[in-house]
This record gives sequence, structure tokens and C-alpha cells, in this order.
Amino acid sequence: MAETQIEWTDATWNPVAGCSIQSAGCTHCYAMQMAKRLEAMGMEKYEGLTRRSGDRTVWTGVVRLDEKSLDVPLRWKKPRKIFVNSMSDLFHEQVPENFVGKVWDVMRRTPQHHYQILTKRPDRMAEIVEQITDVPLSNVWLGTSVEDREVIGRISDLRRVPAAIRFISFEPLIGSVGGVDLEGIHWAIVGGESGRLARPIKEAWIDEIHEQCVDQSVAFFFKQWGTWGKDNKKRSKKANGREYRGQVWDEMPVTAAL
Repeated sequence: MAETQIEWTDATWNPVAGCSIQSAGCTHCYAMQMAKRLEAMGMEKYEGLTRRSGDRTVWTGVVRLDEKSLDVPLRWKKPRKIFVNSMSDLFHEQVPENFVGKVWDVMRRTPQHHYQILTKRPDRMAEIVEQITDVPLSNVWLGTSVEDREVIGRISDLRRVPAAIRFISFEPLIGSVGGVDLEGIHWAIVGGESGRLARPIKEAWIDEIHEQCVDQSVAFFFKQWGTWGKDNKKRSKKANGREYRGQVWDEMPVTAAL
């Protein structure tokens, strides 16, 4: 487990490492570059997870289970919001259902924490979660990534998942999502892409999501403009900041004390 600078969580926990490209939102995934760095630092867990492709670092498709990290949250007594698998996807097809069950058991045994699990494979999430639990854990939030209108079908899959909190990460937002049905969704995170190859974000795309969140009573969290600001100029993530419509939006879903 590690402290993190991700604005909507407190710490990360990675019982799985490695992934594979699923859709356009994965193209410049920060985890690919991070895995490369961790391998260079001698961390065996990340060895062979990435390769060079032109001027980019990309996943090799190797997915590694880390049994030794499963008990890490048990040692954290202070309540935290924990992003599960920031370096992978717990519902990747190479992660066995019984291993997901072990992760669920740890979360069940640590009710002081709130766990946030994000996937680009909500169809598999729905199938597995229905198999491993009868009643949703109140401290587990389940979400999916939606980067543009090409993958809004993921929202329907997410709605099938038994969960106390369902959320959508519209990040990196690389296109309009159009009109979306947010019934059964409790939280939306919106953010632009960061890094030297970042694709621009348009304020109109954020507007349409924000307005639909207001209309459908969904908590709205604006994470970042990323490398491209609202004036369509390229700057550092820090320089572009987090203000949208003149304020910082840090709304969280209604749940037990965080």
C-alpha cells in the first residue's frame, strides 16, 4: 500500500500488477510508465510488464498476482479511502475469480476502510461480484471508466453490479459522451489527460456531464484539466489546476463517514 497524490483517494493497494489495452482511454495510461520505472528500480513484481513501442511504453499483456500484498490493508488501522489496483484492473480476464474472492475477503475484514475499484471491464465485474457475494459490502465502491461516447455501454454493465456505491470515471475525457443515463450511479469523476502526449479536453464535454449530474442528483468531482487547459493551451497539470466554473468541485457520494 502507498500514499498517493490522486485527488479522490488516500492510498493505493495493488494485489495485481500489469494489464492490457482495452480502449482509447488506455493509450497513454500512467500505470504503464510507472510500471517501467518500478521495474528499473528493481521491483520484481513489475518485471516484464511493459515494452517499448515507438516512442511509448506499453503493456506486454503480462498480469501478475501478488498474494503477499493481500494482507496489507489489515495492518492499516486508521480509516482510509483506498484505490484498489491503480496499477492494473482487478477484473482483467487473467485474474481468476478465486483471487478476486480473496480481495473481497480482505475488504470484508476491514470495514474501517472504504475501497474504490475501477474497471474497464464492468461486464466481467458484474458476473464475478454476483458470484462471490450475496450482499454488497457497504465499504466497497465499484466503478467503470468512460472516456467518450464509444464506451458508454459500460454504464449499463455497471448498473448490473451489486454495489453500495457505483461511480464513473470520465477520465481521461477525450471526447463527448453525449446524453447518458445515470440512474443507479452515485458519483462522477471528470478529468483531462496529463503527460507530453496528452489529448486535449474541451470545456463543453465537461459541461454536458456536469449538467447531467445536477439533473440526475449525482455527486460531481472535477479532478483536473490535465495538460490542456480550458483555453486550449498546453501547460503543466499544476499550472492548469482544478478549477472549473470558478471553483473546485470535490463532491463525494453520500455514504457512511469517510
